[in-house]
Amino acid sequence: MKTITGIISDKLSAAFSDCGYDGKYGVAGISNRPDLCQFQCNGCMAAAKEYKKAPLAIAQEIVQKLSGDTFFSKAEACPPGFINISLSDAVLAGYAADMARSERLGFEPGHTGRTAVVDYGGANVAKPLHVGHLRPAIIGESVKRIEKYDGYETIGDAHLGDWGLPIGLIITEMAARNPELPYFDPEYTGEYPDKCPVSISDLEEIYPTASARSKEDEEYRSRARTAVVDLQKGRRGYIALWKQIMDISKADLRKNYDNLNVHFELWNGESDADALIMPMIEEMKKKGITRISEGALVVDVKEDTDKKEMPPCILLKSDGAAIYASTDLATLVDRENRFHPDKVIYVVDKRQGLHFEQVFRTSRKAGIVRDETELIFLGNGTINDKNGSPFKTRDGGVMRLEALIGDVVDKVLEKMSDRDMTGEEKNRIARIVGLAALKYGDLSNQATKDYNFDIDRFTSFEGNTGPYILYTMVRIRSILEKCGMSEFEKLTGCDCDFKNVTPFEEGWLEGLCKDREISESERKLLLSLTSFSSALRYAADELAPHRLCSFIYELSDCFNGFYHDNRIVTEEKDSLKKAWIALILLVYEALGIVLYLLGIVVPERM
Repeated sequence: MKTITGIISDKLSAAFSDCGYDGKYGVAGISNRPDLCQFQCNGCMAAAKEYKKAPLAIAQEIVQKLSGDTFFSKAEACPPGFINISLSDAVLAGYAADMARSERLGFEPGHTGRTAVVDYGGANVAKPLHVGHLRPAIIGESVKRIEKYDGYETIGDAHLGDWGLPIGLIITEMAARNPELPYFDPEYTGEYPDKCPVSISDLEEIYPTASARSKEDEEYRSRARTAVVDLQKGRRGYIALWKQIMDISKADLRKNYDNLNVHFELWNGESDADALIMPMIEEMKKKGITRISEGALVVDVKEDTDKKEMPPCILLKSDGAAIYASTDLATLVDRENRFHPDKVIYVVDKRQGLHFEQVFRTSRKAGIVRDETELIFLGNGTINDKNGSPFKTRDGGVMRLEALIGDVVDKVLEKMSDRDMTGEEKNRIARIVGLAALKYGDLSNQATKDYNFDIDRFTSFEGNTGPYILYTMVRIRSILEKCGMSEFEKLTGCDCDFKNVTPFEEGWLEGLCKDREISESERKLLLSLTSFSSALRYAADELAPHRLCSFIYELSDCFNGFYHDNRIVTEEKDSLKKAWIALILLVYEALGIVLYLLGIVVPERM
């Protein structure tokens, strides 16, 4: 199903062609002056340069050609050469009805049969998730869902940090505390204990202690580096201990990500690519693209068009140890072998931009990925406090993600104190609403930009917030229940397989314009609905969840304006009541799809 702007553009393009101009100038967009019109075309300004005519004169010709077309309620030429357009109410209602009867509300997937790997999460094992892990997790989850809705087979990879210095620090600290454990005896040949000698809570104390000590004690840090090398070379005791640490860490990370409604198809770590590193490097050597620089093995990736310094990509340090670039390149080798992806998207801190540019260039130079494979770095900005300073705990430390979620849920509970619910129900719903507040507050910002976290604003039940959107959903649900509707329950299935329901099949929505002129609030709501496919297309093409947030905020606002202007439940005219039921059911479905794509769950009541 074509977007509404696509349909308008087709009509404009035909008019331009009929008037002797190139049809490419007939492109419509949503008006930036909604007080004047719904859509606009600016193509006459560009056409004027090619055809040496006044843009207003061209616009007047096009408008004259459109006159008499009942598709438009208005088409007028305005200085210096704009074409202002509004659609007839019947067209808006008809388009909405077509949406309701279409797969995915008329959105056409653009990449069916293609595969996308989304690398997000990036947590380190044996360390708790902190505030810095929030953005890649929820942005990556949303991007993955949007790409899947656009037709891709999607594979989300947690890509855990499990093979570097943090593990070496933990091994070193455990050896210092309990040297008698068999893992640290290089001569030990027996079976190792079945159970990990430390718990998750132990690890959460061990790692920061070891990290702090390593910054002050160079000898200790050197031992940790050696432990990493020994682990990567397969030292038996270290491998056994590492596997046990991995098991309890993955279980804890799964639980925490599940609580965020973030789910990965792959739980691979850096270690999974380790065996591929040396064969990959040998291939690069054979191709003659490596060289030695100050003892390190590197690949030059600088290009003539570079305006900034581009250092070579280091594959092996002077001591022969592999680093992150080697691991990321070997991971690409693994992904190409297993999935042949058409696209690989990395959702990580934007400060890693240089690293990934080096990796991408090296992978192409080495032929690791196909020429047509898209490699995309979606660098996310940071979360600051409401004053714009780095987000810290009161004592100046890095805030754990669990603590941040707890603070938001507590704030929502405060605002729900007067609700007539049991304590258990109130706590459950407050957690759903709190996570929505947190996610929406993040996702409504452009991924690449930093933003300030304001707990009072994010948890407000009014304005552009997650709770406001959820409250709109709950309000629609309540209206539909009062109107005797039950079929709508199936619309919130989180597999996004939304089903059509009787009101749409029986043509209730078309009755909106029957023997009556619709109100301004109805018109605004219909117009907002028509931008559903456009919003999804922008979000998919630009990997921009914030586009979806803008759409559902506008749609929610339009619905609430419509709700306050009309008494849906008590409307006596049967055909109008049915039309309104179908209209708000469509709003409910559109909101439900988008909230699913944002990874936000809807409570049954608030």
